[in-house]
Amino acid sequence: MEQYNIAQALNEMAMRAPFRPAIIFPAGRDARARAKYTQLTFQQLNTLCDAYAHGLAGYDIQKGERVLMMVRPGVELIAATFALLKIGAVPVLIDPGMGRKAFLQCVADAQPTAMIGIPLAHILHTLFPKAFHTIKRTITVGKRLFWGGATLAELESQTRAPFPAAATTLEDEAAVAFTSGGTGIPKGVVYSHGIFRKQIEIMRTEMGVAEGDIHLAVMYIFALFNPALGVTTVIPDMDPRKTAQVNPAYLVESIETHGITMSLGSPLIWKILSDYCLTHDICLPSLKLMFMFGDVVMPEVVENCTKILPYGKIYTPYGATEALPLTLMSGADILTETAQKTRQGAGVCVGTPVGGLRVRIIPIRETPIRQWDDSLALPVGQIGEIVVKGDVVTRLYLNRPQQTDEAKIPDQDGPWHRMGDLGYLDEQERLWVCGRKAHRVETARGLLLPVQCEAIFNQHPAAARSALVGVGQFGQQRAVIIIEIKPGNAVKSNKARQRLIAELLELGRRHEHTRHIQDVLFHPSFPVDVRHNTKIDRLKLAAWAAKQLR
Repeated sequence: MEQYNIAQALNEMAMRAPFRPAIIFPAGRDARARAKYTQLTFQQLNTLCDAYAHGLAGYDIQKGERVLMMVRPGVELIAATFALLKIGAVPVLIDPGMGRKAFLQCVADAQPTAMIGIPLAHILHTLFPKAFHTIKRTITVGKRLFWGGATLAELESQTRAPFPAAATTLEDEAAVAFTSGGTGIPKGVVYSHGIFRKQIEIMRTEMGVAEGDIHLAVMYIFALFNPALGVTTVIPDMDPRKTAQVNPAYLVESIETHGITMSLGSPLIWKILSDYCLTHDICLPSLKLMFMFGDVVMPEVVENCTKILPYGKIYTPYGATEALPLTLMSGADILTETAQKTRQGAGVCVGTPVGGLRVRIIPIRETPIRQWDDSLALPVGQIGEIVVKGDVVTRLYLNRPQQTDEAKIPDQDGPWHRMGDLGYLDEQERLWVCGRKAHRVETARGLLLPVQCEAIFNQHPAAARSALVGVGQFGQQRAVIIIEIKPGNAVKSNKARQRLIAELLELGRRHEHTRHIQDVLFHPSFPVDVRHNTKIDRLKLAAWAAKQLR
């Protein structure tokens, strides 16, 4: 079996460009509220990783061992993660913003035997020992209080000797990352070193990420790829758990201070940034690549961001925790070729497959599929469930055999993954996404899908966003459109409300797939996912709507 360890790329960067900045992170603000920063070069980062690796190995962290990482974005997270990869250990990454119950379930599923965490993590360990019962060794990032174990500072070896990267293979487990659980329980996704290698290859050859780029890590998890890519990581001054509350002025400050050349983030981040820049007549000439992902990207966000990037390109990669990236679509192609179709309810085009990936559409069904057969594939233009197969597709969920059976379709040379999204392929072999399978609405008149229907109602000037939900049993559901009103457009009287409802229904009547929607409700603030702060929790809204319509 071919050997590969992603951590080896950091050693190579430290030799090739020792004094290039590897990580730049915020260190407070001065008396005039100007940002202060600290940084490490690639040589310094590699030396720190080696020091951590020596100390962790001496603490009996071993190859193949899963280690729960509960560390804030910054130097310690990246350095400790790469130290574990050098050992051949497996970092376990769980979104800290998910609810406590879901988080503890993730810890229990992962069955880590060690934990590296900030003091709050160790307090949780103490308060909820059942979920953490597999952990035998603990390491504190920061001050250790009443619990035992070591601190990361204590384990940092004083030797400057290089730590040889473990001889891991392409099939060896490299990391575990958990899904957000937006349409079910969060599930642990197992990444191999081979998947990491393929992801890096795609980022270099098809997404245009180049050694020497400077990445504003608004989605911090992707900063973990940067040392292997030779890319400088700039950690923004923001709380990654509260994307919707980001200060766009701080993002602009980081971009202009460091000459940011690329960034990856959710559509919400780029909407907030572009709105701010357009209001203040700001352009961002250094930003060459802007990637939008995490939810469907509507043309308006692309259009506004195009106005602030005089020399940059926008791309909307599609994927999921289980398989990423899968397809790529340029902002230029969206605006010239597909935007108008999206506004008319065709869905959102996410482009063509990358990295040799195969995409097919299969009939909608809830039960497991025991074996792949080419006859499952639907013809061009027909809506069904999106399935994918390729070198970036993960093979299983950690300790979740039922969910693995439901999501994976066995085939001779690797599984197909059922994305849980519904969509279709067009004549140009481009993929169009129409909504989550769990969010579909099945009425007596037929199937309605969120992305297609919501695009129609979002065109009303008072609508910040809309959500299609179904009330009742599949096949006989009552389709309901829920509207979140834009700030400053509050409906203050029943007469104004009825007029707005009439205008929305008139919008719907102009299109075949929304013509028969008769119920409109208003919600003050849609529930959204923690990770991107942009995916609408339509299942929760459906339960709310059912109560309103009783």
